[in-house]
Amino acid sequence: MKYLKALFIACILLLPVPGHAADEGYGYPIPGSYEASIMGTPASLIPEFPGHVRTRQLMLHIFPDRQIPPIFFYDQGLRCTFAHQKQKAPLVFLIGGAGANDRTPNLLTMMKAFYQAGFHVITLPSPSISNFIVTASQSGVPGDLTEDAADLYRAMEAAWKQVEGDIQVSSFNLVGYSLGATQAAFVAKLDEERRVFNFRKVLMINPSVSLYNSVTRIENMLKEIPGGPKKQGIFFNRMLTKFSQYYRYGNFVAINENFLYSIYAEKLFSHEETAGLIGLSYRIGLAGMVFSSDVVTNSGYVVPKNRVLSPNDSLFDYFLVSSHLSFFDYFNEYLYPYFQKKRPGLTKQEFIASQDLRSIEGYLKSSAKFGVMTNENDFILTKAELDYLRQLFGERAKIYPRGGHLGNLEYKDNLAYMVAFFK
Repeated sequence: MKYLKALFIACILLLPVPGHAADEGYGYPIPGSYEASIMGTPASLIPEFPGHVRTRQLMLHIFPDRQIPPIFFYDQGLRCTFAHQKQKAPLVFLIGGAGANDRTPNLLTMMKAFYQAGFHVITLPSPSISNFIVTASQSGVPGDLTEDAADLYRAMEAAWKQVEGDIQVSSFNLVGYSLGATQAAFVAKLDEERRVFNFRKVLMINPSVSLYNSVTRIENMLKEIPGGPKKQGIFFNRMLTKFSQYYRYGNFVAINENFLYSIYAEKLFSHEETAGLIGLSYRIGLAGMVFSSDVVTNSGYVVPKNRVLSPNDSLFDYFLVSSHLSFFDYFNEYLYPYFQKKRPGLTKQEFIASQDLRSIEGYLKSSAKFGVMTNENDFILTKAELDYLRQLFGERAKIYPRGGHLGNLEYKDNLAYMVAFFK
């Protein structure tokens, strides 16, 4: 999932670039941005995949000497999924979006598409989820693209070391979606320095241009609730009550990106509440991230400092506190102060600007290995940011007319284009 800075340096960047907008025959059927993002792709429009995929789950011990907090007793290693061919083949790493574990359905669909096309695949969870924060984040504080990229790269190296004796690889490739797409750009740039993988191609699906801008747009969806901003508190508490009744008590750290569809399908929310539901979904994911980071770092932000939570402790009160924290609370009170302390003199605007594709624009523009897929109505992008992607990537940008944010990820045409990009 996904998100201030200067929009453009020159007027030329605002000019549309011809080519690679999808044609009028595009068959993805859901026109609404919010509805597409929640409902995804109808099952009849998802391609068939092989019944058997040769897979195994990897358990990576990135920091073997790390003491795992008792409340995370089940997180003894970073979980990744490995699909492998019998013969020599290219390998593709897949990075999930905010809230994604290694086996979230979007990742599994992509894994099957690449496997069917003859690729080895390793799926990686998002640095925003508990399992990654506890086992693979060096700082325990997710949200900085440079540090998150270094954590992801370290995880990729560990995964490759675990499987390299079992397979033959002809090339390495990288795909990320949503937050994972933006992170993929920074991972690829790091690889230019370290040269462990020398990625042949990198595909970014529904990326943010500015993480700060995108998350601001998602947070602002809570203002679109029935009755307007004045009803935000009532709506939030009502939805939270529904959510709490639907999910297992206190299990918010294990929620993945798919809970939107399940609660939408249960008709717990009206059509008018859809935008607010998306905003709330992000808030719930953020709650799990904040809680996990706070426990790992013993920061005392949500859980009292030096309080050791046992597996038998209820997390519900912490869930309520965490879920009422906005992204701006997290950014201003937790994330930015942490990095300001690490980097004396760092201003807030400088930090925001560093969480932006424009900070590595020269690299992205000069490297032919990159491609981008996104949608005209992806709500995490402004029109100016969409035009920026067109200008930056030119013919390497595939922009579909609809699909919202990731709604058409599993659509047959999108999957075909994704695989063909690497062929």
